[in-house]
Amino acid sequence: MLAEMRIQGLGVIDDATLELDPGLTVLTGETGAGKTMVVTGLTLLGGGRAEASRVADGARRAVVEGRFTGGAAALAVADEVGAETDDDGTLIAVRTVGADGRSRAHLGGRGVPVGVLARLADAALAVHGQNDQLRLLRPAEQRALLDRFAGDAVVAPLERYRHVRTEWQAVAAELRERRDGARRLAQEADLLRRGLTEIAAVDPQPGEDRELVDQARRLAAADDLREAATVARAAVAGADVLDAADGSALGAVALVGEARHRIAGTGDPELTALDAMLADVLAQLDDVGGELSAYLDRLDADPERLAQVLTRQAELKALTRKYAADTDGVLAWAEEARARLGRLDTSDDALAALAARRDELAAELAAHAAALSDARAGAAARLAEATTAELGGLAMPDARLLVEVTPRAAAPGADDALSVGGATVVAGPDGVDEVELRLVAHSGATPQPLHRGASGGELSRVMLALEVALAGADPVPTMVFDEVDAGVGGRAAVEIGRRLARLAAGHQVVVVTHLPQVAAYADRHLVVDKARSAGGPARSRVRTLDEAERVSELARMLAGLDDTRTGRAHAEELLAAARGHREADRREGNSRRSSEAGGRRRSVVLA
Repeated sequence: MLAEMRIQGLGVIDDATLELDPGLTVLTGETGAGKTMVVTGLTLLGGGRAEASRVADGARRAVVEGRFTGGAAALAVADEVGAETDDDGTLIAVRTVGADGRSRAHLGGRGVPVGVLARLADAALAVHGQNDQLRLLRPAEQRALLDRFAGDAVVAPLERYRHVRTEWQAVAAELRERRDGARRLAQEADLLRRGLTEIAAVDPQPGEDRELVDQARRLAAADDLREAATVARAAVAGADVLDAADGSALGAVALVGEARHRIAGTGDPELTALDAMLADVLAQLDDVGGELSAYLDRLDADPERLAQVLTRQAELKALTRKYAADTDGVLAWAEEARARLGRLDTSDDALAALAARRDELAAELAAHAAALSDARAGAAARLAEATTAELGGLAMPDARLLVEVTPRAAAPGADDALSVGGATVVAGPDGVDEVELRLVAHSGATPQPLHRGASGGELSRVMLALEVALAGADPVPTMVFDEVDAGVGGRAAVEIGRRLARLAAGHQVVVVTHLPQVAAYADRHLVVDKARSAGGPARSRVRTLDEAERVSELARMLAGLDDTRTGRAHAEELLAAARGHREADRREGNSRRSSEAGGRRRSVVLA
């Protein structure tokens, strides 16, 4: 969860630290006090877009720092990028936005891309605002919400569906290419065959061009090479005819042998110790002399062989001009050409085999699509039932939410058309289903899509009801709600506060609200207010309220009556009612858990 957040130089906030409760934390304050900057800070901490306009006037930068505790998924992200936790196991994330608009991100003391903070937020933090209500109206978002609720029941069939769909698309595309471009493919195949025939006629060998260069150089310079090798051999082994008179024809071998003879004759241990080293030198000189003799035996100034080498080089150059830079590249081109030819087969047998494979994959894909649709249909019924039950407690007693899963019809002849259960549907990346949330606002009303059937206040309650229904399936430990209670009042506001408190039993919940009925349910109450420094502009701060201050703040929220006995009495009454509701909900939850545990124990005994 998010244990603490510090904001510096962001909007109207100079420096503020928010200590967040594991349960329900509410954030209130006058309009314009800076509550939006707190949500902006959370968004930045989650990898959201950075804007220079958010930096406070006169500040060089804005800094948002969050301290996260626990959460295996968040720690896995940190471990992947080499971020380190503090001694107490907490993980610190920092986002900095300069006045020039440049942004930096740090996690666990290490600089990271902003995308890493986004991944951390996906694992640890979910911010729900009025924009999320608008996203909820999109079909793709509604399908994603249902899949999130379904969990593993959808994940496995969706993964199998996507795997088969990828292969099905590839085979279908190849079949279309062969059928539609038969003439072009035939021409390409003819060119490939010609190239392969030409290469086969020359039959180049790996590295042959480099070897021929060496041979040609040696043959062209045979006389010079012979002279150099002959002189070198004489220097090592001596001339063929020795001049015994002056020893000028003695080679290195004879000289080293003479050195050994002279040393051995001295009888001096220090000199005779060098004999072993001279013996090694003599052995190496013998080897070099032998290699030079062998080289001279091989070396032959053969004009005919030189002509053959030059002719072969010309043949290879004819290939390298067309197909690659060297013979190794020519051989690689030939291998690729043979593979490509295998895919360019436009014969009836080849097309029939491809069509059969496409149909086989289509049948397999249709089976996975049907299984995926069944899983979604089952989850849709459960989600509709759970959400409808929550709406009943949110002052919408006669409202019902319907979650409809229907196949998306395909246009005739579409490439992604698939036959499932006798219907032709679109095989999209997420299945063949369209998911639509429809609201029955009151008894006898016609089901309507959310964007037509729900007012602003009703949409807020539908979203909250969905979040409560999804709470058990949602692994994100921290949920932030930014004025999702807009347009709601009276009894509905009380029930929204109660639902948020219930949600906070299993998640950390942070709520920005204008409603005292919601704020009364908080475990921790934070307020954003403005403090004016001497001679300076008013800047905002964030304070944690004690019990007496909570009463004053709720009285202000009720009707601006924070300084009156009546306003404080109303606030105290609201707090007392909220405590009563929370205690009743806690007893009901304990009773339900005890009953479930007893049922499990009885099942064990019966088993």
